Amino acid sequence: MASTFLMAFALMLVIEGILPFLFPAQWRETFRRIIQFSDGQIRFFGLTSMLAGLLLLLFAK
Repeated sequence: MASTFLMAFALMLVIEGILPFLFPAQWRETFRRIIQFSDGQIRFFGLTSMLAGLLLLLFAK
């Protein structure tokens, strides 16, 4: 179980690093826009991301 979690975490880091590596200027501009969001908008985005991830995990099983 621990090795699966570690592999999933490593894959997440690789995927998270693709955009800043390939498109640093666009990535920076995206974060400038996100900073202007309200806390509620950021929480909604986080919740949506978590739910999408859970659904993908359920479908992957």
